[in-house]
Amino acid sequence: MSRKAGGATYSVRVFSDWPFALTYAVFLCGALIRANATYWLGRGARRGGEHTRVASHLDRPLVRRAETVVARFGAPAVALSFLTVGVQSAVNLAAGILRMPLWRFEIGAFLGSLVWAAIYSTVGFAVVEAWIGGAASTVWGWLALGAVGIGLTVWLSRVARRRLMTVPEAPEDLTLS
Repeated sequence: MSRKAGGATYSVRVFSDWPFALTYAVFLCGALIRANATYWLGRGARRGGEHTRVASHLDRPLVRRAETVVARFGAPAVALSFLTVGVQSAVNLAAGILRMPLWRFEIGAFLGSLVWAAIYSTVGFAVVEAWIGGAASTVWGWLALGAVGIGLTVWLSRVARRRLMTVPEAPEDLTLS
């Protein structure tokens, strides 16, 4: 990846001399480690939250419904989150906090990591470099991106809240099975 520093252009090519299989394996392992670390951070936060004032909020019907939805349909969301920039960690953390069964999380994380590693070991960095060098390099580009992100988040939150109201509550004990 090329960057400008003080008027001079320099290039960072860490993986360009590596064989493709090795580059792919490194990215795959990195994605799997990051996904699992974030998931378990969420599980730990949930466990810790159960022993604080937050505990009363964790047993609300809306949270129980969200747990049901995540347990049932979370694997595709986890897999698809790897196609986005910046959403992977939030989805993996939410999967942990909402106690998504581990085996379902692992299926989504593995499939998503396979795709993520393929993208980033081939064209991923070129796309990121082009994006950073293009519209996103201006203040207006960042402001437009932020506005779109906020609008999308608000809209998706409203849709998700409406849908969660129609889902039955989760069983009392969600386990890792």
